[in-house]
Amino acid sequence: MKILVIGGGGREHAIIAALVKSPKVEKIYCAPGNAGIAGIAECYPADVMDFAKIMEIAQALSPDLIIVGPDDPLVGGLSDILAGAGFRVFGPTKAAALLEGSKSFAKDLMKKYGIPTAAYETFDVAEKAYEYLTSAEFPLVLKADGLALGKGVLICENITEATAGVKAIMEEKQFGTAGDRLVIEEFMTGREVSVLSFVDGKTIKLMTSAQDHKRAGDGDSGLNTGGMGTFSPSPFYTDEVDEFCRKYIYQATVDAMQEEGREFKGIIFFGLMLTAKGPRVLEYNARFGDPETQVVLPRLENDLVTVMEACIDGRLSEIDLKFSDNAAVCVVLASQGYPLQYEKGLPISGLENFNEKDDYFCFHAGTGSLNDTIVTNGGRVLGVTALGENLNEARKKAYQATEWVHFANKYKRNDIGKAIENEC
Repeated sequence: MKILVIGGGGREHAIIAALVKSPKVEKIYCAPGNAGIAGIAECYPADVMDFAKIMEIAQALSPDLIIVGPDDPLVGGLSDILAGAGFRVFGPTKAAALLEGSKSFAKDLMKKYGIPTAAYETFDVAEKAYEYLTSAEFPLVLKADGLALGKGVLICENITEATAGVKAIMEEKQFGTAGDRLVIEEFMTGREVSVLSFVDGKTIKLMTSAQDHKRAGDGDSGLNTGGMGTFSPSPFYTDEVDEFCRKYIYQATVDAMQEEGREFKGIIFFGLMLTAKGPRVLEYNARFGDPETQVVLPRLENDLVTVMEACIDGRLSEIDLKFSDNAAVCVVLASQGYPLQYEKGLPISGLENFNEKDDYFCFHAGTGSLNDTIVTNGGRVLGVTALGENLNEARKKAYQATEWVHFANKYKRNDIGKAIENEC
């Protein structure tokens, strides 16, 4: 079969790397792709939000399956448009993707159906938010309601920081229209864990757990990013946590979406906070996480195409989802200055060191080609992933592998997965 993947980041590279293992796959296309994806798929230039161009490419290629990777086109309704044209699509509808597209919708859903989450208030007018802050307890969290590339969240220690945050989000529009509405949330403490899942509208099958590192600097310092590294599985996701989440969160979310007339088929990403009072939902994503996908899919034992088709057809209950009994760690190599200003077009060397290695992966996130040379083309450039018998081994191997690749202004965090050293 022929498959078209929409997107051009590390997530899509990891998805395609899993797809090529399937005996069902004859040809893979990607729009727009990147320099790494181009090595295993045929790439077509297109902005993922240019739905007319995407449709033009799809009609020219006639793929048997289209996979929509990023959040923006899902929330914008690309799956609906493609499905309406007769294509078989993996990715939630616009109505279902609102689970990620609006934080206020997600919070209201959880409140209505008793799904554990932090206390919150929603504001459409800045003046009302300022008024609320005068009697609020600190610290607290400000969240731009819409999509903000994983950066529309501010943790505020006092009213001065919170006032500045409301101004930046709602009045100065630092995150664009994502800040037209604001969620002010109780600050929760504990370890964060990510759990991805396949969903077919009624049935949910959980993938292995993972943990992301969002801050740019060591020790969780600096600005929020799209993710500087991940590990899987999380030793903090215990059997007790799993039992609680299965009882009160996972199926409850799928059932709630069904009840609301927003049947969800695709990927639900559960961002969890393991608090002293039990697990709470921090956020939902309506697609594979990035870079979480880069440590989760390399451990998947199933044929990814078979699982995705089961989701589309409502047959997920027939799938026995399995993951290898090992571990993976991903360290993101970024351009110095990310997530603010950084230079592009810098030549990358050493990528050939990953060839023919089954336990090492180099997923391209922000790369391009210039005169037959692979160059940097984004803030997050590469995701270097290694597999190991346990997390400590995988972490050691991943950091060793980061030294195989070179480009000017290369930057990485040095403490990805450091918390696991005494846990496994």
